Amino acid sequence: MITYKDSGVDKEEGYRAVDLIKESVRKTQGPEVLNRLGGFGSLYELGKYENPVLVSGTDGVGTKLAVALDKKVYDTVGIDCFAMCANDILCHGARPLFFLDYIACGKLEADVSSQIVKGITTACLESGTALVGGETAEMPGFYKDGDYDVAGFCVGVAEKSKLTGPEKAVEGDVVIGIASSGVHSNGFSLIRKLVKNLDEDFHGEPVWKELIKPTRLYIKPVLSLLEKYDIHSMAHITGGGLRENAPRSVAEGLGIEIDRDKIVIPDIFRYLEKKGVPHEDMWNTFNMGIGFLLVVPENEVDDILSDLSAFSMDASVIGKVIKGERFCFA
Repeated sequence: MITYKDSGVDKEEGYRAVDLIKESVRKTQGPEVLNRLGGFGSLYELGKYENPVLVSGTDGVGTKLAVALDKKVYDTVGIDCFAMCANDILCHGARPLFFLDYIACGKLEADVSSQIVKGITTACLESGTALVGGETAEMPGFYKDGDYDVAGFCVGVAEKSKLTGPEKAVEGDVVIGIASSGVHSNGFSLIRKLVKNLDEDFHGEPVWKELIKPTRLYIKPVLSLLEKYDIHSMAHITGGGLRENAPRSVAEGLGIEIDRDKIVIPDIFRYLEKKGVPHEDMWNTFNMGIGFLLVVPENEVDDILSDLSAFSMDASVIGKVIKGERFCFA
């Protein structure tokens, strides 16, 4: 006789994992969530909108997980997972409504998976988003024991009349850059080749502590701006850096010109460049200190910067919308 547990799948550990996260998940759910954990699907009441448009996004944490798992720090990657999805749909002016996670592993350890989920609930609470469900897949023989992969799926909503997008940007618009918290969740395949010793000193601390800082959440401050100002378009600066992501905020025929001298580059990027990365590769791979872009009319810039400062968000004018070339540095 061979049981499911004999094959490497421990259902009891799965039940324990659910018990460990129930309370933190419940805290993210308001009256819009019509059922609780345990159903085959999650029910969410949309509420009153004149012409609602649902906006969805999915993403993962990537090989940043390898650093977190090596150092046995699991909650920060949960924040990363949420941020990578929610910041993306925010670019369309959408308020994130609910989130689902997917965690895959070789051998489930409830204490580990629950910390990952609690990181997700931390981000959900900060952003006013419900964690409505998820899936934990234990796959012995497919993943090694100790390996985890984390991905998520986010759904948001916006009034159709208030959607932002590249078609609204016009020549002469100003580009505001909002600071990142560090490297966020991109470029870690390169980082792991560069940094052989994660305990190497970086400003008096082991460098891994800087590398696993979670991706910054831009949801609350940007949603506040959308209620007051004519934000034309936005961009979340992820893999490929400014060069790949900034042009996504303007339509064909227009481009983004960025003044690098106006960007405060965090020391972690200078540290990585000194490991041997060509200067232009740094700009083509990492966010270089800018995690989110706003494309706005020039007459609203000062007020927007003032509001972002009130949210403790470092932001500044770093460029403009131009005709012609899709992307260039001034």
